[in-house]
Amino acid sequence: MAIKTSRGKSTRPPKRRPTAVAPSFDETWETLYAHGTHLNRYPISQVVSFIFRHHPRKIPRAKVQILEIGSGAGNNLWFAAREGFSVTGIDASKSATEYARKRFAEDNLTGRLDVGDFTKLPYADSTFDLAINRAAMTQTGLTNGRKAIDELHRTLKRGGLIYSEIYSDRTSAGGRPGLDGVTLDVEGLFAKVGQICFYSHRQVLELFSIGWEVMTLQHIDVAIMDHRPYDHLGQWNLVARKL
Repeated sequence: MAIKTSRGKSTRPPKRRPTAVAPSFDETWETLYAHGTHLNRYPISQVVSFIFRHHPRKIPRAKVQILEIGSGAGNNLWFAAREGFSVTGIDASKSATEYARKRFAEDNLTGRLDVGDFTKLPYADSTFDLAINRAAMTQTGLTNGRKAIDELHRTLKRGGLIYSEIYSDRTSAGGRPGLDGVTLDVEGLFAKVGQICFYSHRQVLELFSIGWEVMTLQHIDVAIMDHRPYDHLGQWNLVARKL
């Protein structure tokens, strides 16, 4: 069943002491990309399904605007551009963005690929039909994660859809607590990829509690069983519509 919410009248919040926040971009990722690791070449199957299931049918594909935050090597947008959609990506890594731009050029594909901060999107209101967040916002803290979702809401057209993958607090991962909900020095499946914020069910619903209709929400639990004790990868997969 869909979970419907709506934007109410704005009220002035009580004054609070500023919250210490984690950086919106962990430079670990620039180092990884610069060394040629994590440069995915092919799209994620869930993203392919999302785009083909939900893209607007009443307008030509070339007029369907798709945004991905944390677009990395551009693998998802490369696929979408090859299928004729208009694509835009933003990532704070210069190395990943340069790689994506070079690949687009080699394949004679067009798309806007920006280096920037997904908590301050440089795009006009109501620009995009579809948006993709493939775990990008879980690489920062709760405050910046909230800003990223608010920016996606601002830049999506009314009725536009977002596909979001968010790492779950049911993941087996050690580490030490950092600022604003992040885990540092993560051990296990996410070792050596910098800070990560693992979300509870309640926190995911809170992210999409204002101005969104949650269409589907799944929790995926993958057990890694090639050793003991087993590792578990928990992930929330969500599709939501902008009201």
